[in-house]
Amino acid sequence: MNEIRNISITRNDASGRYHITVDGQEAGFVAFEQSDTHIAFTHTELLDAFQGQGVGSRLAAEALADAASQGLTIIPLCPYMARYLERHPIDGARIDWPTSPPRS
Repeated sequence: MNEIRNISITRNDASGRYHITVDGQEAGFVAFEQSDTHIAFTHTELLDAFQGQGVGSRLAAEALADAASQGLTIIPLCPYMARYLERHPIDGARIDWPTSPPRS
């Protein structure tokens, strides 16, 4: 049974993270570094209790949509964010793919 959850995503510029909470509990974050024109997503963490429930996808979708809405070029250094971008289009997103070995 799917239960309706209260999910909140906030951006904290001081820590360089988008944080996600589920029903008031910290569930994870995606770290970023930003310049005037680019945002590099560097690391994503999700607590084990929230794995496999779509929480990470929701965090990725909202962080990437926020970056695109600001006109920032997205650099997906984090493998999770890169995989998300490969599988899901983000309206208005400009992506600068890093040169690295292929992801699996």
